[in-house]
Amino acid sequence: MVFIILVIFWACVLSLILYKVKSGRAAKWAKLFRILTVVFSISIFTYWFIKKSAVAFVDNSVGLQVVNKLPQTLDFYLIIVEKVDNNVVLNPKHIGKIRPEYYRIEYLKMDKSDEYWVAGYLGKKNLVYFSQHSVPNKNIDQIVEAQNYINQSVKLSEAAKKQVDAYNYENTKVGIWITLDFLLLFLNLVLLLKKNK
Repeated sequence: MVFIILVIFWACVLSLILYKVKSGRAAKWAKLFRILTVVFSISIFTYWFIKKSAVAFVDNSVGLQVVNKLPQTLDFYLIIVEKVDNNVVLNPKHIGKIRPEYYRIEYLKMDKSDEYWVAGYLGKKNLVYFSQHSVPNKNIDQIVEAQNYINQSVKLSEAAKKQVDAYNYENTKVGIWITLDFLLLFLNLVLLLKKNK
């Protein structure tokens, strides 16, 4: 997705530059390019937002229900521990903020894994809950209840913290690029509509 976001960014920048081409045969090609850029960008973002908003049912997955029994709202992350070519790969995923006595359901693809970790944050940096879970039977759904502030493993929780920090940093970068894309897309759309009046 990062590559497509960058392609949209540079296409929108080029479209803004091509707005200055107003005469001759090049003007028709410039306008066509601008129209295609706007249509392509809107299509990609529409598809992406629908995909992100849809419930993430996964075939042959393990259902995980994370329940917050603690008196404060916690921000939960899930780290799936995958074994790829004798190497351990940690894949973080943001579950979301869960209020007291509420829960979230995630569907985990556990083809290359039989273990996951759950990390709960109070605020942005304060890790107050960490638990390690194995999946002995991939046909049975899992329930994790955060009932007290525990850290089952300081070493593993430090590794989880690093993965969550890197994950959040990447999401922030992507968010900045998407914001720039939206701004440029809006400018291109306004200029196209203004031109068509």
